Amino acid sequence: MHHMAILVTQNLPLFELGCALEVFSLPKKEISPWYKCDVVSFDGEKLATSTGMSIEVTEVSELLHYDILLIPGWDTESRKIKLALAEQIVAFHSLNKRIITFCSGAFLPAQLGLLNGFKATTHWRYADLFKQRFPAVEYVDNVLYTQQDHISCAAGSAAGLDLALEIVRQDFGHEVANVVARRLVISPHRAGGQAQFVNTPMPHKHHRFAKTLDWSIKKLDSILKVDDLARHANMSRRSFDRHFKASVGMPPKEWLNQQRIRLAKELLEHDRLSMDELATRVGFDNTVTLRFNFHKFVGISPSEYQQQFYQGKETH
Repeated sequence: MHHMAILVTQNLPLFELGCALEVFSLPKKEISPWYKCDVVSFDGEKLATSTGMSIEVTEVSELLHYDILLIPGWDTESRKIKLALAEQIVAFHSLNKRIITFCSGAFLPAQLGLLNGFKATTHWRYADLFKQRFPAVEYVDNVLYTQQDHISCAAGSAAGLDLALEIVRQDFGHEVANVVARRLVISPHRAGGQAQFVNTPMPHKHHRFAKTLDWSIKKLDSILKVDDLARHANMSRRSFDRHFKASVGMPPKEWLNQQRIRLAKELLEHDRLSMDELATRVGFDNTVTLRFNFHKFVGISPSEYQQQFYQGKETH
């Protein structure tokens, strides 16, 4: 069993705390032993939240008996850390124990120098401030999370769920991570960065289809068929369909269409293309098929999506 301390302070962010509790603290009867979590603080037993509510937590003076430390948020403007807390976190890190941060939580280990020379990330809103205050940290833009030197940092808010599921996958395997994701009604893995809203199934670490998946993603501008994927994997179509669905969690055609829509969303965010051009770029043979699949996976039309998420420069 992994014993986890979820460290909170005044004005704690409820959403990030909720994400941590939902994944790591909520008992899962079908998965045992699970994590054991304590919500702890060095700031007293009663804390204010970012929403004005107050909650009661366990006040502690040491952390070293825990296996994992999770920091769901930290005051990005504060430069003060209680000496007892600083000493405990530095000692915790020196024992090569895992530290996980969500969103602004990365500011705490960065302020203690624990991220110097290593990759880290935080919410894009705090990126400039983080890079300004911690130039010795290798800040990584446009990722959902980073993991290096026993410290994992989630970019922010819902990205904490992405990192939490990755932690579960590392501790319990991809099948358990998929079970937890299904309970949360979210994808087990999101590909891409903070600016993207892309859902794809989590492959096994050494997925038997990994090379074929990578190959097909690079070929999306071609009108690929499932038969093409089966040939690339050196399998019969029937065998490919069966094993693909068992491993990835959906039929290969549905996965392929998902990837086309993923690319379509990215193009709509950055380029002004006609529907014919967009269909060609992502490998659909006509705009009807493009619009049908886009609405199926995204829930709105391509033009509506572009109106909401276009990030390119307008030309006049």
